[in-house]
Amino acid sequence: MKRRTLPAVAAFATTAALLLTACGGGDNSSDGSQDNGKIAGADESGGKKENSPSPTAPQDGAADHPAVRLPADVKNVYESWKTGDPVKDAALADARRRIDATDAAIANGGSESEAIPFYYKGEALVGAAEWISGFKKDGLSITGTTRYYAPQVTEHGKTAVSVLYCADESKAYTKNRKTGKPDKTPVTDKSYVLYNTRLDKNKQGVWQTTMLSSQRGNAKCTP
Repeated sequence: MKRRTLPAVAAFATTAALLLTACGGGDNSSDGSQDNGKIAGADESGGKKENSPSPTAPQDGAADHPAVRLPADVKNVYESWKTGDPVKDAALADARRRIDATDAAIANGGSESEAIPFYYKGEALVGAAEWISGFKKDGLSITGTTRYYAPQVTEHGKTAVSVLYCADESKAYTKNRKTGKPDKTPVTDKSYVLYNTRLDKNKQGVWQTTMLSSQRGNAKCTP
């Protein structure tokens, strides 16, 4: 998610924290001061970069995936989002698609995109819809580049995984939808976000996000 200070953001962050039950969320304090461990690879600059193309997305997976088109000024970069394990890589591919679909829905000004219920399920779907509609209500969109890195995938049986990853939003901003002017706030530790998610594989072979928690400034992700 991009940096913002809207009331809708705080509401979503609270909702998302409540969703995380099976992914080992640990301490969810806002400053991350009780957890100073680094995710393996989080501060490595030599990782392979996998730019999320626009409008196409990763094409592995059993089901036909909805087309997702990011605007020219929105770019998501994925570093080392392949493990070599087919199950983990399939889950990571749908996690990437979910991120791109969310950003595309925000940029397009609505949550009616068919990709949102395709990649989200249950309470996570409700939270995502509220999160996306909050931007439209406040007349905002997004712009810039977000870097996603240091993903860790843990399998829970054959049809469930938890995915922990970091986001660098130091070059990503909200922008006024009418004027197109970005809100370029200073870069701080809060520009880095730790995401903790659960994905469940449905009968069509799609890994849907069912739980999502985010924490800004967590020491696992800050430089």
